[in-house]
Amino acid sequence: MEGLNGALPPGAFPPRVQALARLPAQEWDLAVIGGGITGAGVAQQAAAQGWRVLLVEQRDFAWGTSSRSSKLVHGGLRYLKEGDLKTTLHSVRERNRLLREAPGLVEPQSFLFADCAGRKPSRWLMQTGLVVYDWMAGNRRSRGGHFHADLAATQMLAPGLAPPGLRGALVFQDAKTDDARLVLRVLQEARRQGATTLNYMAASGLRLEQGRVAGLELQDALEGQRYTVRARCVVNATGAWADRLRTGTGARPLLRPLRGSHLVVPFWRLPVAQSISFMHPQDGRPVFLYPWEGATLIGTTDLDHREPLDAEASITQAEVDYLLDAVNDQFPATHLRPADVVACYAGVRPVLDDGQQDASKATRDHVVRDEAGLITLTGGKLTTFRLMAQDALALAAPHVGQPFARSDAPLFTPASPLDPRWSPAVRQRLQARYGSLAANLCASANSDDLECIPGTQTLWIELPLAARHEAVEHLDDLLLRRTRLGILLPQGALEHLPRIRALCAPHLGWSDAHWEAEIARYRALVHTHYQPPNLEKIGL
Repeated sequence: MEGLNGALPPGAFPPRVQALARLPAQEWDLAVIGGGITGAGVAQQAAAQGWRVLLVEQRDFAWGTSSRSSKLVHGGLRYLKEGDLKTTLHSVRERNRLLREAPGLVEPQSFLFADCAGRKPSRWLMQTGLVVYDWMAGNRRSRGGHFHADLAATQMLAPGLAPPGLRGALVFQDAKTDDARLVLRVLQEARRQGATTLNYMAASGLRLEQGRVAGLELQDALEGQRYTVRARCVVNATGAWADRLRTGTGARPLLRPLRGSHLVVPFWRLPVAQSISFMHPQDGRPVFLYPWEGATLIGTTDLDHREPLDAEASITQAEVDYLLDAVNDQFPATHLRPADVVACYAGVRPVLDDGQQDASKATRDHVVRDEAGLITLTGGKLTTFRLMAQDALALAAPHVGQPFARSDAPLFTPASPLDPRWSPAVRQRLQARYGSLAANLCASANSDDLECIPGTQTLWIELPLAARHEAVEHLDDLLLRRTRLGILLPQGALEHLPRIRALCAPHLGWSDAHWEAEIARYRALVHTHYQPPNLEKIGL
């Protein structure tokens, strides 16, 4: 992947040994802890200002909430009902920005909200909210961006949708994404602007001087090597783990970790062209299902997460039943069962503890704190990561000693052209995922590489590209985050492992023993955390 002069193209991952050599070699303006969308946004916005930026992640990039979200880049319509106009306004505008700047990675998604007799919120209240929603998005046409479908039109738009009392639907527009790939694109832009990014590098402690944070103690999770780095300022962007690091400054806890779980079913089992959004018949919580990456995604729950944060979150049987009950209430002829579920996943959201008894009503706003030079940025939504990053950097600037100016400059470098003989769908997918690196990475692709893996929209070429160029250290990095095959295909895509291994082995440099250990590790991970509980997993 080297350029004509032998140098890596801007934004590419350098060899790990090169990145490690930089750690103690300089004083960083900013050290960012956390490789999810929040940390990636901070690193990119800081690097765009010319700051010397280091980002470290204790596991893999997007390992936590940022690969386990609902995959929606939405304006937060539900927050209007709660009177949170600011969050909705910011979200709508940032959604529109991402749709413009990351086409194909952030995609429009039509939402259909069933209008049922006697169900809250009422059609008129919902319609009023949508008028405000469209106005915030800059859509001031008299009809707006939404419309009401009568019963016949609703049944055409969503065949099989038949909850009790159905009399029509409201249809509106939002957006969706591949959350983990969005993180990788933002990190690519951060590196392009000079940032250094390292996965599997844990911040084991804060380095204090005269009671203020002056750097980090790091430990390489792969080799065990310890490093001390100096930094003028540190941003804690560790999401649900943020309170743990803050205790080093004597701060009080801020967060209420909430678990959100999702189900993935084959598209043929629940074929929907729209996102169907509705309130759960048991408790009135918002639930949705929509087409995603060739499957149908169902979510989400919202529960206090009381398990240890270092353990991988898992769905419970009660959550599986809750989501299936919601689908079967809306699609009574479907009779969806646990055996229909291809995969499930659970993530822990860093929600501010505002004292609300009902987890679903806890605020989704973000918070920024400066505690002895440790800037903590947590809470918030995926959609508004750019604005959140700017809030954190405004507090960091005095410690760094560099000016920080809020900017509306584009986040992403335009993608380079690809071979015009390839289909438009292939070109858009590769440009969406690799941006300005797409032409360089894909130059030698052949027709077999550009075929879809059966049952998904993923191209075979995405596997060796990740293995060679995207800091893959474990098999789950490859199958759960660089690609999403582990949640799109039955049994974590293990049936495709022979071809996956043949494609990726030349680039990973793993011995046979290493491969066998990785396969066993991945098999156990899929069995325990990505399959419904109490369901026999044949072949696992």
